[in-house]
Amino acid sequence: MTTAFRAIAEDCTKGSDEERLTFPDVLGKLAAVGVERYHADLQRAEKTYYLADGTSEIVTTQPIAEPAATAFDAAGIEAAVRASQSGTIKYKEFCVRILKAGCVAYIVSLAGRRAVYYGRTGETHVELFPQ
Repeated sequence: MTTAFRAIAEDCTKGSDEERLTFPDVLGKLAAVGVERYHADLQRAEKTYYLADGTSEIVTTQPIAEPAATAFDAAGIEAAVRASQSGTIKYKEFCVRILKAGCVAYIVSLAGRRAVYYGRTGETHVELFPQ
């Protein structure tokens, strides 16, 4: 595990929480140190970043007070993604909206160029990165 990997993981987490880094900014920084994917657990308030060799780093995030809805609403998650992409909302509001839509966590695959949002009983919504 490299110091650079840990530092970038912490900076990306804090930058998202502080809303000073956009999703494309985060992806660029993570790619620069070889991050393959990361998992954001909204209920545990942590992100786990993975390199291709399996090395990982867990970073605590700012907790969000919104409980995850019981029912999974893929359309609500998609609407939150579109609002984020357009700059209408920032990261904290994005997290609140996807929690209200029943998302408990999401995985971002830099290698697969997609994000997978999932709910309490395994329902998923997949978003491909814009071209």
